[in-house]
Amino acid sequence: MNYILDLSILLVFAKSIEWLFEKKEIHPIIAHVLTGIILGPFVLNIITPSNELKVLSEFGLIMMMLYTGLTSNFATIAINKVKAVVVASFGVAFSFLFGFLTVYYFGGYGLAAAIFAGAVLGNTAIEVTSGVIMRERPDRDVSSILMGAAFTDDIIAVYLIGVITALARGEFTPSSLVILTIKIVTFIVTVLIASELIFKRSKWINNIIRDVNTFFTFTLILTFFLALLAEEVGLNRIIGAYLAGLTISRLRERKDPLIISRIKLNELIGELQVVLTEFFIPLFFIYVGLIFNPKISDVNLALIVLLYLAAVFGKLIGCGFGMRVFGFDWGKSLLVGIGMGGRGSLELAILKFGLESKLIDQTIFAAIVAVSMLTALTTPQFFKAYLKKTKEKIS
Repeated sequence: MNYILDLSILLVFAKSIEWLFEKKEIHPIIAHVLTGIILGPFVLNIITPSNELKVLSEFGLIMMMLYTGLTSNFATIAINKVKAVVVASFGVAFSFLFGFLTVYYFGGYGLAAAIFAGAVLGNTAIEVTSGVIMRERPDRDVSSILMGAAFTDDIIAVYLIGVITALARGEFTPSSLVILTIKIVTFIVTVLIASELIFKRSKWINNIIRDVNTFFTFTLILTFFLALLAEEVGLNRIIGAYLAGLTISRLRERKDPLIISRIKLNELIGELQVVLTEFFIPLFFIYVGLIFNPKISDVNLALIVLLYLAAVFGKLIGCGFGMRVFGFDWGKSLLVGIGMGGRGSLELAILKFGLESKLIDQTIFAAIVAVSMLTALTTPQFFKAYLKKTKEKIS
């Protein structure tokens, strides 16, 4: 039962740091990862990763993906869908390219590790982007494209997780990539079509959502069912969990004069939020910190700096260029490029999988964990400063 004591110490320590960081508007993910690093083998070695903590962190990861899907707004992308998809695609492409080249040529790592690093750096943390928008409130064009592009990034990341899973299994060949792509697209499209029919148009779903306890149970059943189904078709289970949340989130799109669907969805998210954000999701990030254990000699500061620059400039150049394609001025283009620079939850989920699958070593793991925390810390500051500068120019 030692893991109960470990769990208590970790959560109390994490929440204490989170409370201190909250005053400085620092994202709680940083507090959680730091807790694992400080109390884990890398610094104090008070708590070591155990099977019990690993199981809890895996459950936390599934719940995190469910929550990410639930809080995603599928309709948001429709406002500027073409622009959002183009902006996101350029951002992913440039970030992937810069990350790949940095690890492959500077780091001297193999093709698999370089592809993995590029894939991780390609994604934008939607929680960082949405937090920036909520605090700074840029104009409608910038807000809708930022949220749409961040949402598109999540879909691209889901695809990349499938590719990484194939890499880990040694199945990454041109023919297997085509087959994998077909499987992922088919799985996602099938789930989204089903969600269209069931959650937007079917009336029997009203009986389920009427009672929040029944709705909660149904959500968990759907999450585990799609997670298992994803594994059966050769994908990662977190893809299924994410799609379960995204499916249920489409209740927002129902034509409902009394907005009962939205009210019940908000109730469900409210019920889940406390237990997920205060317990299960922090446990996942704490565990990421616990398995952070490179030798001091393996911490490559030059690699961290270069990957940070690759992450920031990949989004700045890629997303900025995507905005310019549609005729936006440099001010809005760079603002979107800056706003898309944050990395966070999904990247750390992919990182943990890569380390455990031996696609990467502790040096790359440590470097990208550091980069994720740095971008989550600096993106809101850069965005705020540049938005203020553009407003001063207009006035």
